[in-house]
Amino acid sequence: MLVKVDDRAELSAAEREFVECLRQLPSTGLAIVDLRVGTRRGTRKIGAVVWTPQGILVVEVIGFRSKQSGMLTVSTERPWQVGDTAADLDLELGADPVRLAESALREVQFTFERASYDPGHLCGAVALIPHRGAVLRPARETLRPGLDVVVGNTAEFTELRIFLENFSPGPPRWTLGRVCAATRALTGWAPDRGELIAAGFEDKLPDPPKRPRTWQLRRPDSRRAHDLIGWAVLAVAVFGMLIVLAAIAGSLIAGGPAAEPAAPGSGAEPSSADPTVPPPTGPAECWPLQADC
Repeated sequence: MLVKVDDRAELSAAEREFVECLRQLPSTGLAIVDLRVGTRRGTRKIGAVVWTPQGILVVEVIGFRSKQSGMLTVSTERPWQVGDTAADLDLELGADPVRLAESALREVQFTFERASYDPGHLCGAVALIPHRGAVLRPARETLRPGLDVVVGNTAEFTELRIFLENFSPGPPRWTLGRVCAATRALTGWAPDRGELIAAGFEDKLPDPPKRPRTWQLRRPDSRRAHDLIGWAVLAVAVFGMLIVLAAIAGSLIAGGPAAEPAAPGSGAEPSSADPTVPPPTGPAECWPLQADC
């Protein structure tokens, strides 16, 4: 990681340890330590501003007055503790580390706005630098989204390295050209392009990975389907009616016209012949008192 410190900077013991720790990291990045930004009330000292290919991090560096080890408890509302005792932070009386980090974050944002430069989303962090040999756990805590606490020194910087590489997940967004423009807007100067290339920054963003093309099945229009069904039912009904009419016409043609009865006075006389009854072939059976027997 490329670390820039002004020759006139007056670094605290914790800030010097932080600089040595950053220079040991193999990660791609640029860190400007002991940054001075102008405010309405004068000049504000910022612990560090770190650029990585994924984002920008504003860091407030805080050390310890004494060597403390144990479980670290941080909060946005209560004093921080190490184990059962208050954390012996190297701060002025009454200073709050959360408010210091939030103030630094706002001042950097305002400086970008005054320079008419939009850096996008800014993240903030409190870097706690314990004495060498001290052990604080956990080594990372989240105060709120976008504001974290991370512990590290030259003896143990693994968690700090992991945090700096992942505080802003996502694809790379910062090229060396954008880093130069942002540092110029923030400080009035920019690091050498060759230094940024050596630090790992790219001249242009890599192409996004191509997604395999997927073919989506087109869903049929429900209204069109209903119309097709209606026309099909109508066609079947018409076809059935035609079959019935054809059957009726065929039966009429095959039977011919029906015979009409003769009109009266047409000269044709109705037949008056009674049907003849064949005579009996055997003797008739007579009953008593029967005539002609």
